[in-house]
Amino acid sequence: MTATTTLPGRLASFVQGMDAALDAGPDEPLAVEACAALLRELVAHDDWLPEDCSRPHPVHYQQYLLHRDPADRYSVVSFVWGPGQRTPVHDHCTWGVIGMLRGAEYSRAYARESGRLVPASTEERIEPGQTTCVSPSIGDIHLVRNAYDDRVSISIHVYGTDIGKQPRHVYDAETGAAKSFVSGYANA
Repeated sequence: MTATTTLPGRLASFVQGMDAALDAGPDEPLAVEACAALLRELVAHDDWLPEDCSRPHPVHYQQYLLHRDPADRYSVVSFVWGPGQRTPVHDHCTWGVIGMLRGAEYSRAYARESGRLVPASTEERIEPGQTTCVSPSIGDIHLVRNAYDDRVSISIHVYGTDIGKQPRHVYDAETGAAKSFVSGYANA
């Protein structure tokens, strides 16, 4: 899907709300707050995600583009987690709001201390209808995993840029060494 395709009703309403929020100004805390409220409303209903954007891959998670703002102010993505799948430790280099649609996921934050990455002592569990946020200003490095080893989970992510072309980093959890990458999309 792209900005020019027809969006399902609930997603179209979400996009209209995001456009209005970002048209009001580029203030990150206000954009994140508005996005979280809109995303909670969107993920409160599990009847709108197109089937072709909810298919798992047997080896790794899938990132499907649902909407890309024509001005690259934000992108909306479905993350489809197969049983037991996880990300490496990574960052986003922009703000992001994650909403759980189906299943559940865990997120463990990491912080830099004396040049090393230190994991938070606990993981945050995100259930359907809940949201969480990331940003370079509030914490942007984490590892995410499907909470289930026996079923698919799906989360909806909104980022403050086109995340599929955003340069970002994966990290060695032991040394903190960073490697640059660009994620792209499974469907674009």
